Amino acid sequence: MKKLLVCLLVLALFSGAALAETVTITYVTAPLNVPSIIEREYGLFNEALAPLGDEIAYSELTTGPEQTQALASGDIQFLYAVGSTSVILSAANGADIQIISMYSRSPEAFCLFGKDDSIQSPEDLRGKVVCGPTGTILHELLVAYLNTADMTLEDIQFVDMTIPNAMAALVGGSCDAALIAGANAYQLEKDGYPIVTTGEGLVDATICVASSGAYLEEHPEVAEAFLQGQAAVLERMDADWDACLEVVAQALDMDLDATREMAAMYDFSMEIRESDIQAMERTAQFMLDQGMIEQEVDIQSLLWEA
Repeated sequence: MKKLLVCLLVLALFSGAALAETVTITYVTAPLNVPSIIEREYGLFNEALAPLGDEIAYSELTTGPEQTQALASGDIQFLYAVGSTSVILSAANGADIQIISMYSRSPEAFCLFGKDDSIQSPEDLRGKVVCGPTGTILHELLVAYLNTADMTLEDIQFVDMTIPNAMAALVGGSCDAALIAGANAYQLEKDGYPIVTTGEGLVDATICVASSGAYLEEHPEVAEAFLQGQAAVLERMDADWDACLEVVAQALDMDLDATREMAAMYDFSMEIRESDIQAMERTAQFMLDQGMIEQEVDIQSLLWEA
């Protein structure tokens, strides 16, 4: 009888272990992803998933294409902070991707800088060299700004570069203007480089939280727990904002006052608002017009319904 009980106990333990899963999420701190830093500091997703027997692992893939490819392959289960441009591009290419909540909106944190005060309008950019990352919110910002003067990218010399490289190009004098966001934008402004425009009134800079439709269908309870964890992160931020900013400043090796000033530009509400849907629809149309996608994307079809 004792041997039978021992066998049953071992079987139960192994069965429980088999049910437990590692849920991998992206961990992206730039440009100023306060929720991601606070979540990891306090282990709030692990806490939310603990009743299911699951635990969180982190992936530090930071580019949209890398993230959406890892989601499609099943290496990552949740994209915790992915640009709407990346989601739309993935969907347009036939990927199975669903938006489960919002992460942030921060139009003021995305900027076009000039090398000096000579650039005061879109017309001043005509024929000039502008550097920045293509297929991004910053790219959309540039096109929207040019469109206010009935100009297009064909009227300037646009060079595709990462944000750090674009910043270096501007400082080094090899471009006339650069598309910059986050801490890099804060630093350039403090160094005296003029802001030509921010995204305010031009783009909404919507960042999403996404997963694959197949995973959500198979594991709705995990998705619900994940959303509870995201809500817990925001509750922690609301409860002690100053302490959270100290954690973020330390994690990013930034001055606390700079962190506070930048964080004020962000709206971290996780609710998917009608304005978010409209913003993503504008982004999808922008991508279609720019030839970045070849077919229309129905944003409503990308919203997960629990």
